[in-house]
Amino acid sequence: MSINEIQAVQIPHRFRGPDQSANGGYCSGLVAGAFGYLTDQTVAVTLKAPPPLDKELQLQRSGGAAQLLDGTQLVAEGKLVSMPALELPCSCGAAAAERAAANFVGHQHHPYPGCFVCGPQRSVGDGLRVFAGTVEGEESYASPWRPDASLADEHGKVAPIMVWAALDCPSYFALGRPGLPALLGRMTAQIQSLPAVDEDCVLMAWSTGSDGRKHGSASALYGNDGRLLAHALTIWIELKVPLAG
Repeated sequence: MSINEIQAVQIPHRFRGPDQSANGGYCSGLVAGAFGYLTDQTVAVTLKAPPPLDKELQLQRSGGAAQLLDGTQLVAEGKLVSMPALELPCSCGAAAAERAAANFVGHQHHPYPGCFVCGPQRSVGDGLRVFAGTVEGEESYASPWRPDASLADEHGKVAPIMVWAALDCPSYFALGRPGLPALLGRMTAQIQSLPAVDEDCVLMAWSTGSDGRKHGSASALYGNDGRLLAHALTIWIELKVPLAG
């Protein structure tokens, strides 16, 4: 997308978080795409309103800033930034991630069970089925993730927007407050490398602290050899009134 270009986009119902709006990570990745998904480029996306589904939206970029608009309503805005310093853990490994996923609290209680990323109601090949649970002996959460061919881009790698989506929900569960009515407020992410289709990846997430109704966390994606593929910082906004479905 070139500078000052306006592009019509839609978010299909498949990529929902709550039933009536898009998954926040997917929407953030859509906005980040206005800058071309360059390796090691950091984009911070702030969500301003629930992103509507199956509706024509306008994605526009001007220099180092981008906006996603629903008519005159600002849905999200993105900016090119420097990634804040963040101490990243090593991958816990596939076996530990499998054990952690068995601790996923969303199987018992989930605020949005149809979520594209972490919804237990989504089937294999439809949702990402990223079920982040506590890692034994650590203050972190993890889940395995094997991206399927439906998530590939034209080059045969997993599409960057899917990486943004996958980094989203583990950071919610890492807040350690099951059932907390909260939505993604801001996501700052950087992709170093894209995973291959059917690669056995590991997602990890951990809390970075809270300030009132703002709750911070971070997440990271690792390849099957333990290399860092992408990482993100997130801010979750606790809702005064829970959002339905």
